[in-house]
Amino acid sequence: MSKPTPLSGFPELLPAQRAIERSVIASLSRTFELHGFANIETRVVEPLDRLAKGGEIDKEIYVLRRLQAEDAADDTGLGMHFDLTVPFARYVLENSGHLQFPFRRFQIQPAWRGERPQEGRYRQFTQADVDIVGQGELGFHHDVEVMRVMVEALAALPIPPVSFQFNNRKLIQGFYRGLGIADVTEAIRVIDKLDKLPADQVARQLIERVGATPEQAQRCLDLATIRVADTSFVERVRALGVEDELLETGLAELAAVVEGCSGAGGERVGVEANLRIARGLDYYTGTVVEIYMTGYERLKSVGGGGRYDALADDGKTTYPGVGVSFGVSRTLLPLLADGVLVGSRSVPSAVLVAVTDEESRPASTDVAQRLRANGVPCEVAASPQKFGKQIRFAERRGIPYVWFLTDDGHEVKDIRSGEQATADPDTWTPPDVDLHPQILIKEQQ
Repeated sequence: MSKPTPLSGFPELLPAQRAIERSVIASLSRTFELHGFANIETRVVEPLDRLAKGGEIDKEIYVLRRLQAEDAADDTGLGMHFDLTVPFARYVLENSGHLQFPFRRFQIQPAWRGERPQEGRYRQFTQADVDIVGQGELGFHHDVEVMRVMVEALAALPIPPVSFQFNNRKLIQGFYRGLGIADVTEAIRVIDKLDKLPADQVARQLIERVGATPEQAQRCLDLATIRVADTSFVERVRALGVEDELLETGLAELAAVVEGCSGAGGERVGVEANLRIARGLDYYTGTVVEIYMTGYERLKSVGGGGRYDALADDGKTTYPGVGVSFGVSRTLLPLLADGVLVGSRSVPSAVLVAVTDEESRPASTDVAQRLRANGVPCEVAASPQKFGKQIRFAERRGIPYVWFLTDDGHEVKDIRSGEQATADPDTWTPPDVDLHPQILIKEQQ
């Protein structure tokens, strides 16, 4: 059999890399649970009519179908979920009678999207979502809470510093409405091109496509260029001379989010009001956020989310929500590829128990069991080679300690320093830093 060819867009990690990913997922889970968010996991597939409801990524949905299925088979009309929001909305509708609202949920699992693979974009990827959803209504203070939770969660990760850039759809819509622009949605689409086009070209498109006057177009550009790390944006927006009730609500909400999240992540997480941010999905109705990673701006955002006042609707009740999604794969895979994050070892074992000969293997196995009972991950040497070779075997795997059974008792050797001492397998444990694989962070070039 010839050597298999890797499938583009479906990344597979080596053991040390997978240990990093698992550590990151565990850290995120701990933070979410500290704030009282319950973990759920939804099924892989959803009905195609639900997945394609938004109409934005129809061509990217992977369809599920048995090879020899008949047209009337039960598995027709199913697709693999491309994010975690669509299945969550369905989950809420199906289980609303069993959930307590506001329902606080986090979800970390893979999703699939049939797009062109490139750095930061994959056909199979892991996301981490955290949301609060209400039944009928959901207080604004939950916007601040959810955003702050994700700030704290990312601050605890061994990744480069990140920036949370906040805006508010009410602010944008109220400003455009107060300015007299009729087609707010199209204006947002045009302003979103400021990252790619010069300001004068964007202004021209506002005039040609939105019907704005030159003065209105300039005001739109003035708004979009406001970006500050405090609440001074409020007076700067008011200084533009536009008045609208919805605008004032948006200003107040955005100020509350910025104040509530500032300082929550220490030096690891920056918080800004960036009035250019709008998020592409139309269902956002209030707070919106994009998350960027320092040194990896080429990836664009590594997370985002916001407030949606109609996550799900069963015809009688509307379920508003607010949430943030963090791209675990989108963030980690480029860091692993660049060598910024490295696992300290490729196995969980902290100790290799040496084997003198095959007759003494049961005694070595007994030592390993006693160490495991004490919470020390370990393994027994595969063969009774010379001790020097067994030590080199441990070294190649990154195992820091080798345990020897001698005529005088038990001895454990730190193969990095060469120190060797007597020890009791029922009570001995290594330092915390050696007990489990660690994530080593290297400086970016």
